[in-house]
Amino acid sequence: MKLFRRSFLHITASTAGLSFISRFAWAESYPARPVRLIVGAVPGSAPDVIARLVAQRLSERLGQAFVVENRNGASGNLATEAVVRAQPDGYTLLLASASNAINATLYDNLNFNFIRDIAPVAGVVRFPMVITAHSSFPTKTLPEFLASAKATPGKINLGTPGIGSPQHVAGELFKMMTGTSIVLIAYRGGPPAPKGIIDRLDHEINSGLADTSIKARIIDLGGTVLAGSPAEFGEYIADETKKWEKVIRFADIKPE
Repeated sequence: MKLFRRSFLHITASTAGLSFISRFAWAESYPARPVRLIVGAVPGSAPDVIARLVAQRLSERLGQAFVVENRNGASGNLATEAVVRAQPDGYTLLLASASNAINATLYDNLNFNFIRDIAPVAGVVRFPMVITAHSSFPTKTLPEFLASAKATPGKINLGTPGIGSPQHVAGELFKMMTGTSIVLIAYRGGPPAPKGIIDRLDHEINSGLADTSIKARIIDLGGTVLAGSPAEFGEYIADETKKWEKVIRFADIKPE
C-alpha cells in the first residue's frame, strides 16, 4: 500500500556571506581543488550510495575529486550546520533530504535557517514510501486498510523510524489526510556561490542523471530521478518546509 508522498534528495551549498565579485571567473576555474559532499547518513545507506554516484560523476566530468563525507547525527542537522559554517565558495556541498524541510519546524534552536543559509543546486532523486503488513494482516489494499482503521480507531499500530524522521512525519500526514486514528510507534534507528558554480554543478549533475547507468542504479534503489533548475528546487524546498510544518504542528511532534 503506497504512502503517496515521497522523500527527496538534492545537492545544496552554503550561501552565508556570498559576494557577486568575480563570480564568473570563479565558475570558469571551478573546481581548482577537491570538493566535499557532506551526507547526514551512515555509509552504505541510500543517501550515501546516491552521494557516491553523484560524486563519481562530478569527479569524472570536472577533473577534481568530489569526496563524500558522512556526518550522521541529530537528524541531519550536524551535516547541514557543517555546510552552513563552511566557506561559501562551492567547495562544501550538502546532500539534503526531506529531514531538512522537517527539521526547520521540528527544532526550535537550530543555529541556521535552512532556506536562508543554503542554496539549492540540483535535485537528484525521490524515494517512495510504502506501508507494508504481515501476510496474516486481514486487509490487502489501501481502501480496505483505511476502512479497517476507521472502524477500529486506535487499534492499528504503524511502526516508523524515530520521531521526526521523514517516515514518521509522513505517517502523521497520512493520518491527517485520511482522518484515521492509527497509532504510530516510532522506533530508534533506521544563493549563488557565486551563481556560476551552482549553474555548472546543476548542469553536470543533471547530465549525470540522464546517464542510463546512473538511472538504472537509482531505480535499483527504489528511487525516481528528479530534474529541474536550482530555482525550481528552491521553491520545492520552501513548499516541503511549509507542508511539514503543518503536519508537525497538527500532530504536535517534539524531537526526542
